[in-house]
Amino acid sequence: MDLAYTTAGGVVGAAVTNYLSRNQERRQLRAAVMQQLLRVAAVRDGIRDIVPSRRELGVTAVLEDGSDAERVQREAISDLVVAALSAGIPRRVLDFAGGSEERALQCEVIKLIDLRLEGVLGESLEELMTQCEQYRQATAHILLRVLWHPWQTRLRMRGRLRRLRQDAAALHRRQEAATSVLARHVDALTERLEGRQRTNTTGPAA
Repeated sequence: MDLAYTTAGGVVGAAVTNYLSRNQERRQLRAAVMQQLLRVAAVRDGIRDIVPSRRELGVTAVLEDGSDAERVQREAISDLVVAALSAGIPRRVLDFAGGSEERALQCEVIKLIDLRLEGVLGESLEELMTQCEQYRQATAHILLRVLWHPWQTRLRMRGRLRRLRQDAAALHRRQEAATSVLARHVDALTERLEGRQRTNTTGPAA
């Protein structure tokens, strides 16, 4: 009888220890995902300006330290993917989340270009930024739902991803329309950016 109690107690104790260990590991994995999400968002929020380059529309977004925002964002998204896959988040959910952050950065660049051109996009810029933020929030929401409630979210995953795919296509069309308008003013934009760089380099005239 004593042996039976000892064996049963050992089995229960091992099960409890294993359960607590798994819970601790899940918390750590979730914390890592949250940390990487904040890092990705910080890249977009940290954009300081645009400078001339050979990319589309002739500009590159830079951060406070002068580094390329797109490059830093790609690195941050790559680390997010690693953390999220380790936490069991499906790759298709990550593709939407990472893609939405890339689009959000593109929208920020469009906004800065429009600012330099003194508002050639008009009210369509506000509509674009609103649509872009709504899409970003939607993709972040489903990622967090999968992270914290994987089984509940899985039941409606297909329908939610279908809607996100439709939203992504609509946002892409709006971005293309804005880019098309801005492309007509590339020469003026380049001239203004280069003129400002010369002013910053030489300083005010004596």
